[in-house]
Amino acid sequence: MEGISKNRINIKGFKLDELKDLFKRTVSKGYRGEQIYKWLWQKGVNEFEDMTDISKDERNRLKNEFYVSELKEKDIRISKDGARKFLFELEDGESIESVFIPDEDRRTVCVSTQVGCPLNCLFCATGKMGFKRNLRFYEIAEQVLKVQKSVGERITNVVLMGMGEPFLNYDEVLYALEIINKFIGIGARKITISTSGIVPNIYKIGDEKYQFKLGFSLNAATDEKRDKIMPINKTYPIKEVIKSLKYYAEKKGMRVTFEYILFKNFNDTKEDAIRLSEITRMVPSKVNIIPYNSIGINELLPPSEDDVDRFVKILYPLSPSAITVRWSKGKDISAACGQLKGGFK
Repeated sequence: MEGISKNRINIKGFKLDELKDLFKRTVSKGYRGEQIYKWLWQKGVNEFEDMTDISKDERNRLKNEFYVSELKEKDIRISKDGARKFLFELEDGESIESVFIPDEDRRTVCVSTQVGCPLNCLFCATGKMGFKRNLRFYEIAEQVLKVQKSVGERITNVVLMGMGEPFLNYDEVLYALEIINKFIGIGARKITISTSGIVPNIYKIGDEKYQFKLGFSLNAATDEKRDKIMPINKTYPIKEVIKSLKYYAEKKGMRVTFEYILFKNFNDTKEDAIRLSEITRMVPSKVNIIPYNSIGINELLPPSEDDVDRFVKILYPLSPSAITVRWSKGKDISAACGQLKGGFK
């Protein structure tokens, strides 16, 4: 293909419009870009030789000019509860983790969006490794295909609750979700973006055309307590986040999910439950109570079942929101909420 560098280029690094434009300029076949995109993202093909509706001569030219990057599965661990944790190596040698979570009729993949995380939340193992880089859109989307192929089951739901803060990698995340929605075929309302409260991009996602669901990692109902465990709260305090969530809910006509990690003797008092109920009355919402999964490097403690039950019994009659307790799967393989750290050491 004339006009393209002789150094082979990763074809997955092109967005669809870019690839279509490239083929229009080089071989006057703009449809070829969409053809290749379907092979890459609908069928999960990583070899040009397998793209059988493209002529052999053209496949050979593609091989000479391009290559198809691929996440390298370095390790996989299987929990006694059916969850699976995947360790993927990227082209530059960095690593990320993804988690497969089977639950009744749902097959969910928890996807990473960054290598590490800059937010340094006290309860999260990912934050302790620091921030290394943002993932590209294709590195995000491919996690879904890789896990789906490995487990041999169709993925029904995707949650961006793995390594990293999705809204600090907004553009790459959004395009990855377009691929997951349009090509991999997972409905927008089956995709949840979880954020620690990056206010400008909560407003921004509210204006997007897609009906992706939004989760807010609240974890404490006062700024004083939230400051202690989530430094981002000093930049975007609860009041400002709530304003942006109201905007999102009104624009989308959708509820927000408040994610509330419960810590023993920290945010589990009667007063905490009352304050949380007050917050839930400000935004159409549901609440996931997530018992803390210890990472062993801080003073925070997981609650007992009795602690969780007591807190929920206070919260339930006060809050207009649906309340669900989410006991994380995969704790025995360090695949539970907050335990991902980019390696299986």
